Amino acid sequence: MNNTSLQELYHHKIIPDLEKKFKYHNKHQVPKLVKITINRGLGEAGQNSKALEKSIEEIQLITGQRPIICRSRKAIAGFKIRENVPVGITVNLRKQKMYDFLNKLINLSLPRIRDFRGISSRNFDGRGNYNLGLKEQLLFPEIEYDQIDKIRGFDVSIVTTAKTDEESLALLRGLGMPFYN
Repeated sequence: MNNTSLQELYHHKIIPDLEKKFKYHNKHQVPKLVKITINRGLGEAGQNSKALEKSIEEIQLITGQRPIICRSRKAIAGFKIRENVPVGITVNLRKQKMYDFLNKLINLSLPRIRDFRGISSRNFDGRGNYNLGLKEQLLFPEIEYDQIDKIRGFDVSIVTTAKTDEESLALLRGLGMPFYN
């Protein structure tokens, strides 16, 4: 399934299904994807510029977009963090890149997880957004095992216009997200 078919699927099948299921009066009431945010906390890699560059390179390969570096606002001695030190990287995907990433996540990456039975439907935030934590970057075909220095995970947040988790679950199920419960 290519990325244009994911958008076509949304317009031709999911919108009518959701209008019927939730009794919307207008197609603009139907929930849609707004953006997908990918975050990675750096931990000790924030002190190491080589590890920071490697993380940026990996996220850029996976998403097709260069991430921005999130820096600490103040020093926290307990965490050994000084002010203005890199603590994470983040990417916001919208429009075509969002659909490309979602298509790759659903059809290529999630099925590569060992003993994969689906993802939990309990990771909604109460406002129609879904959060997913991935434990390793090797799930994506762009990342080669020989090229990584350390296995690092990242978080994926799927932001929708849905008002409730039930509407968002129906939307993501229609797009092909493999939920098990």
